[in-house]
This record gives sequence, structure tokens and C-alpha cells, in this order.
Amino acid sequence: MKKKLLAGVVVALLARSVLAFDPFPIKDIRVEGIQRTEAGTVFSYLPVKVGDTMTDEKAAAAIKTLFATGFFKDVRLEIDGQVLVVVLEERPAIASLEFTGLKVLKADDLKKGLRETGLAESRIFDRANVERAEQDIKRVYLAQGYYAAEIKTTITPLERNRVGINFAVTEGEIAKIKKINIIGASAIKESELLDLMVLRTPGWLSWYTKNDQYSKQKLSGDLEVLRSYYMDRGYLEFNIESTQVSISPDKQDIYITINVTEGDKFSVSSIKLAGQMLLPEAELTKLVTIKPGDVFSRQKMTETTKALSDRLGNDGYAFANVNAAPELDREKRQVAFTVFIDPGRRVYVRRIDVAGNTRTRDEVIRREMRQLESAWYDAEKINKSRSRVDRLGYFEDVTVETPPVPGTTDQVDMEIKVKEKPTGNMMLGAGFSSSEKATVSGSVQQQNLFGSGKHLGVQFSTSKVNRVYSISHTDPYFTVDGVSQGFDLYHRDSNTSSLAVGSFGSKSTGGGVRYGFPVSDDNYINLGLSFDSTRLTMLSGSPVRYIDYVNRVGNSSHTGLATLSWQMDDRDSRILTTKGVYRNANLELSLPGSTATYARVTVQEQHFFPLNKTFTLAFNGEFGKANAYGNKELPFFKNFYAGGIGSVRGYESGSLGPIDPVTSDRLGGTTRLVGNAELLFVIPGLGLDKSLRGSAFVDAGNVWGYDNKFSLGSLRSSAGLSIAWSSPMGPLKFSYGVPFSKKAEDKLQRVQFTMGSVF
Repeated sequence: MKKKLLAGVVVALLARSVLAFDPFPIKDIRVEGIQRTEAGTVFSYLPVKVGDTMTDEKAAAAIKTLFATGFFKDVRLEIDGQVLVVVLEERPAIASLEFTGLKVLKADDLKKGLRETGLAESRIFDRANVERAEQDIKRVYLAQGYYAAEIKTTITPLERNRVGINFAVTEGEIAKIKKINIIGASAIKESELLDLMVLRTPGWLSWYTKNDQYSKQKLSGDLEVLRSYYMDRGYLEFNIESTQVSISPDKQDIYITINVTEGDKFSVSSIKLAGQMLLPEAELTKLVTIKPGDVFSRQKMTETTKALSDRLGNDGYAFANVNAAPELDREKRQVAFTVFIDPGRRVYVRRIDVAGNTRTRDEVIRREMRQLESAWYDAEKINKSRSRVDRLGYFEDVTVETPPVPGTTDQVDMEIKVKEKPTGNMMLGAGFSSSEKATVSGSVQQQNLFGSGKHLGVQFSTSKVNRVYSISHTDPYFTVDGVSQGFDLYHRDSNTSSLAVGSFGSKSTGGGVRYGFPVSDDNYINLGLSFDSTRLTMLSGSPVRYIDYVNRVGNSSHTGLATLSWQMDDRDSRILTTKGVYRNANLELSLPGSTATYARVTVQEQHFFPLNKTFTLAFNGEFGKANAYGNKELPFFKNFYAGGIGSVRGYESGSLGPIDPVTSDRLGGTTRLVGNAELLFVIPGLGLDKSLRGSAFVDAGNVWGYDNKFSLGSLRSSAGLSIAWSSPMGPLKFSYGVPFSKKAEDKLQRVQFTMGSVF
């Protein structure tokens, strides 16, 4: 029977008029025109099957369904007697997807992204997907500052109903910020305001920071910085009216214009507290940092409201609401504030949850908690808990949240979220000078053994100076009360002939046990007992003082040692400290019956002052004193030394202090004084990234003894720049120091660094 095209189907789809054919029972269905698509796939989509009665509605539904699959460019239905013939014309398949001209982006990355939008090799070709892909690629380039990027697509037909797609990319040059204008600034110089911004015109560091490339997010941050800068200087009504970002016709230069209204400068006429204060007003008034007569500062007002809120939080009022309402007197350019206090309901902590600790056991974190479950909310204890967890040194980041318990008004949960970092490290130390070769030493340590919080260290040395084999172990919670226990075993072979210090050789073997007792959250007392056996060897270049000591005392010494130390540490972080105090006093006393009886006292104090989110001022002071008792002589190998990256940078390690008149070697001394002042800062262009921090430092110090009397006038000093980086390979410190009170006999070493790798 001759085939008849169901032309009426089209009419039914467009006009839904009368039936185009009489209904008939389908005795068979045949599919024609397919090459890649299986017939079974077509049957699975068809809304009719053998035995059904074919109508124009079912024909229209069949055509619509098959078109909706996206597999076919044309669909026809024909009748051959009582056989329904489905005639299909397939869309071509994508045989290849290629990119040319790529430099900034990678083809694999683009293919991965386009696959998610339906454009990939072996998939059905759809021109709409190709046009969408062009726009997606263009947006990627625009986001990276390539505003002149052009995409040209070529579609090449291939045999067996396939196509090849080629995206020809002309990237052009990245657009740079040509000019930033701040219109309306008169009270503060435009140059001063531009220095505050992250976005800037190209400079010597732009290749690294990329801050000469426009970013909407960075601009938003800069606008807020400008707003804060003005409002911290009294400009209460400062406003940013508008911003315009334009690009040059060649799409290479970007111009940013910021229109501001400064307003008048206001001073504070009065400030008073109101509301339900609960605590004595005199106590709360002490927390107000902004006073009548001061120039208005939004930062100080924010600090005031936060201090009041935190103080109420210490008594359990976690949701205290403190707001400052201003009353402006524009004629006098004054503002009066009323601080309204609403403590809300007193709440308690229902549960403490720990998250993010994939290796560290929960108990290691929980034992640092000072806020307890089912106790009243205490903001100070919560902050103390966070600081103690951070000071463990096991985590890259520690955050604390106190969300309210759903369905309650007086309960919160405390959520400790940590991001773990490698706590094992292999440390390398190295230094260079014009006269000495490089020295390298190493150690392997695990500060968080099997997630238990215990410390295990194994040290070995590969340097020319020391060959050290040692093992140490510390259990910080030997008892549930926080008493720590540790032991040390070591063997050390030393040869100082390649250093600036006096030449001698020694072999030492020893060990000891130690205990630590917590006095308070931040104060500890440590006790220890140890034994050391040392055999000395004089070398050809050994100083006369060393040789005389061996002739008088002998080349072997056996020493029993008792140590007593006190430590106070309330720093917010052990690694990247921004605030707090660290104090340490240590007494080392050899016991009666030892070959040499002596005492060594060392004292150290550090202070950290946060200036803002970027800068921290740090001070460090160290003093050491050693002396013999019982008509004995202080062993020369117990002398103090100074110089190097750990004390006075810019001078060779251990090179400061008394000098042997014959060999010119450094002898060390019985008195040591070191002071350091550093301005710590975030590296420009890295935002608030905590992993990399720089500093400008001033160091001073020296060692005295033998014939040199203690004198501040003989201090050596230096200044320079330093960088500390918690890199993926481990901690790295680099310093460049310039001595400025040097003497002719001093040994200098301007470039110094230590580096390591972590596991």
C-alpha cells in the first residue's frame, strides 16, 4: 500500500482543526532514517505502541515527544496501510571540541566546564549550546580582566553526520587600572585615600598582587575602607554618592571615579547609658572608650558597644543588644550619644560540639574548654577556650559559634570548628656568609601523636657542627588535672671548628624526666631532673682558655641537673600571635657531686600589641646569667652566645661577645642580654592571609664574660626586614639585617633563613 504522509498532524498542531485522517489500529511500528540512535530508544519515547488506535492527538503528541529529546532535527509520521512509519533525521554528533589561541586558560578546564552545560565530545550538537558556550568563555575572560577577548566559533561538518567545533580565542592583553579619581575629597588628601585602597594603578609589585586589575569585590571593600577612615576621624555624615567604572575604547585601560561627600567634622558633646544595665553604671562606664570632647570615631564607638555587650555576656546574657543613638547638633558640629542597653534573657550552654578534627581526638580539644556544658554562658570563658585550642598548634584555623537552640529563648550550643594542619615536621636550618659554607641540620617531630595531643620528637643532625641523635616525649595531660610529664634522651657529637665560636670537640650523652604543674589557665611551673656525661676534645685551633680548663678540670664531666621554671602565656596564638604576653623564667642548677657545680638563670618576656587588623607591634627581651659555686669553675660549654636569626640578626650565629686574643674565636660569656622590637604586618596585596607575614625589626644584644664587663654601651644592634611563611612545605623564616653599631672585629651575616617541610 502506498505511504501517506500525516499532513493533518501539522494542521492539528497549529490550528487544532478537524481530524486529518480516520483513526486506525496500529499493527506495527517501523523506524527509518536513524544511524546512531537505537530503535529501542525511539520506541521508549513514543507515546503509542502496537495495538493502540492512532489518532491525530496521539500523532501530535508523538512528534512533540520525539522533538523534545533533542536527538532529531526533523520528525515525520507516515502511514503504510496499518503500519506507523516514523521517519527521523538525526542531529549531528560532536566529533571533536578544540580550542586555539589559549594562553591564560587551559583547554581541559574549559572542556570540563562546558560539559556541565551539555557541550562535549560524543554529545548531540545543538547550536544554542554553542552560542551559550561562547558567552560562558567570554565571561571567564572578563572575570580575569581580559575585556578585549574575542571568541570565534567554526563548525565543520564531518562524515557520518558529525561535526567538529573549534573555538578560536584572541585573548588580547589584560586590562589595567589607568587612573583612580576621588571627587569631593578636600579635608583628606586624595593621595592619602588612594594609599588605603587595595585597587591601585600598576606598581612594582603588581605582577604578584594583581591589584591593578579591576575587581568589583575589591572595589566594594575599598569603599568601606574609605567610609571607615572618614568616620573614624569625625566625619559622621560622610557618604559615597556614586562610583563609575569605565574602560577605554581599546579595552586596555580602566578608569575608576568615586564621588564622595565629606560633610562636617563632629566632636562628641556627651555620652550616657540608658536601659536595663543590671550591673553598676560605674562599672559599665569604665568600658566606654569614647569621651566627651573627643573627635567622633566609629571604631571607638563600635569598641564601646562591643565591650558593653561582652561584659554582659560574661554574666550569661549572650543576646545582649547594645545600640548607640546619635543626636546631631549641626550648628555646633557636635553629636550626643545615648547608649541603650537591653540585656535580654540570661542563657546557658546546652551542649559543646566539636567539628573538623579528622585526626585529633575530641578529648584533646574538650580538655581545653573553660566554658562548661549546662553552665551559664560566659563570653570570656568562651574566648579563653578558643585561644587555648588555637595555642595547641595543631590547627590552621579555630572558630567558635554559639547558635541558639531552636524552640528555646535561654539556651545556646557552643560549636568549635577547627581546620587541621600537618603537625609533624622535618626541619632544616641553613645560613650563608662570604667566609663560611652552608650548614644544614634537621629534626623530625610529631606534636600530635596519633591525635592524642602527645609530643614525640626525634632529632638528627647533618651539619658540619653537630651530629645529634635525640628522642623526647611529652604528655601534656599526664593527669586529668593537666599535670604534664616528659622525658628526653640524647647523644651529641660536636665539632665547632667551622663556626665563629672557639673550636673544640665534645661527645655528650644524657637524659632526664620533667613535670609541669598548671597554676592557672595561663601559668605553669615546671620541674626536671637530668644527667649528662660529656667528654671534651681539644683541637689544633682551640682557644687557650679552653685548653687551660681541660688541664685543670679534666676532659670528662658528669653532671646531675635540676631545673625549675615558671611560664605565663596568654597569647592568642602560638604561631601567628597578634596580642598577649609571654613570660618565662628558668633556673638550671647542677647538683652537688657533679664535676662542675654551677647555676644558670634565664628570663624572657614578650609583648604583642595589635595596632589594627594589619599591624602588630611586638617586643621581646631576654636576659641570662651563669656562674659557678662551691669553688668550682663554670664549664665553657655552658656559656651564653648571641648573634643570628634567633637573637641579633645581621651578625653571624654565635659571633657576639668575648674574643680569644690568639685565635680570634668567639668564646661566649656568662651574661647575655637581647632585645627585639618588630612591627609585624600582612604582606601587601595578600589581604588578611595569616600564612605569610612580614616584619620590620630592630635587634640589640651582646654577651659578656671573662675580661669583658657588662656594659650597655657595648650592645650590638641591627635593623632589617623579615618574612615568616607557614608554607605547604613547612615553616620558613627569612631575614635581611643591616648592623649599625658594628665593630671591626664583628662577623656579619646579612641574609639568614630557616626552612622546613611538614608531613
